[in-house]
Amino acid sequence: MDTKRPNKNYSGNFATRKPTPAVAAAAAAETVLPATKPVKLLDQVRARLRLKHYSLRTEAAYIGWIRRFILFHQKRHPKDMGKVEVEAFLSHLASAAKVSASTQNQALAACLFLYRDVLGIELPWLNDVTRAKVSQHVPCVLSATEVRDLLAYMDGRAWLMASLLYGTGMRLMECLRLRVKDVDFQRLEITVRQGKGAKDRRTMLPASLVAPLRQQLERVQVLHSRDLETPEFAGVALPFALARKYPNAEFELAWAYIFPASRLGIDPLGGKLRRHHLDEKVLQRAVHSALLRTEIKKPASCHTLRHSFATHLLEAGYDIRTVQELLGHADVATTMIYTHVLNKGGKGVRSPLDAL
Repeated sequence: MDTKRPNKNYSGNFATRKPTPAVAAAAAAETVLPATKPVKLLDQVRARLRLKHYSLRTEAAYIGWIRRFILFHQKRHPKDMGKVEVEAFLSHLASAAKVSASTQNQALAACLFLYRDVLGIELPWLNDVTRAKVSQHVPCVLSATEVRDLLAYMDGRAWLMASLLYGTGMRLMECLRLRVKDVDFQRLEITVRQGKGAKDRRTMLPASLVAPLRQQLERVQVLHSRDLETPEFAGVALPFALARKYPNAEFELAWAYIFPASRLGIDPLGGKLRRHHLDEKVLQRAVHSALLRTEIKKPASCHTLRHSFATHLLEAGYDIRTVQELLGHADVATTMIYTHVLNKGGKGVRSPLDAL
C-alpha cells in the first residue's frame, strides 16, 4: 500500500494550526482595510448641534443658513473663506434679501457656530464681524375686551390652547409640549419644561380652565389606550436618555402630550412610530381665523396673548419681578418693555390740544 510520509510540521489539525510569524506578517500586509467614507460638512454640523443639545428648530435654521452661505460663494469650502466672505453674505441678506436685523444675526450665529464649534477655527476676525442692530419694537397688546372677543370666536381644543396662552403667559411651543404630568390640579399650577434657554419654571393654572382641561385629559387617555393597541407604537418621545433610564416611561400616560397630534408619525430622530404633539400651525390658523371675524384691527398672533398676559398683570398692580418669573425672563430688563402700559398717551403727559 502506497503511503505518503507525514509532514513533520503538520500538527494533525489544519484548522487549529498557527501560522508562522512570517506568514502572519505577510497576510497582514495583504489585508486591505475598507476606506472610511468622509463625513459631509453638514452632517458634522448636525452632529455637533445634537451633541450640544440644540433644539431641532435651531438645528434646521443653522443647517439652512450654512447651506445658503456655501452656495452664495459658489460652493467654496468654509475653510478657504474668512471675514470678508461672511460679511459679504450678511450684506447680501440685508440689501438684496431684505431680511430683518434679527434674521441677519441668526445667519451670523450659524456661521460663527460653523467656524468655532465645527471647524475648530479660532481667528481674531470672528469677534470683529459687524452685527446688525436690532430695533426695539413695542409689543402688540390686546385689551381685556378684545381678548374676550377673540376667544368668543374659538371653540374646542383651539379655544383651550388660546385660553392657556393668555391665562398662563406660556409661549406657543411651551403650551403644545405640555405633558399630562406637568399639570397639578391641586395646586392650580403648571410646570413648563425646557422653556426658552432650556429652563424650567412654574406658572398658574386658571381656575376657570380646570374643568375643560380635565375633559381634554380624558380624551388623551382614550387616545393613549388606543395607541397602546397598535403593535408598531413605540410610545411618546422622551427627552435626552430617559428612555434608557426608564424603559417603560414612554408608554405611560403621564408622559403623553396634553395636545397630541391627530395621527401617529415617524420620529425624525429615532425613526420609530410615535404620537407627537399638535402642530403649531393648527393654533396659529385658528387664532388668525378668529381675529378676522372680530373687529380687532391689530396684527395679533398667538404670541400677542402672552404680551397681553404680562401687560394686564402689570396693570392690575402685580410686581414686575413676579411677572418676570411667570414669563421665564432671565433679565428683568426684558420684562420692562411691558411697563409702557403704565403710562397713558405720550409718557403720561396730557396734550395741550385737550386744554383748548
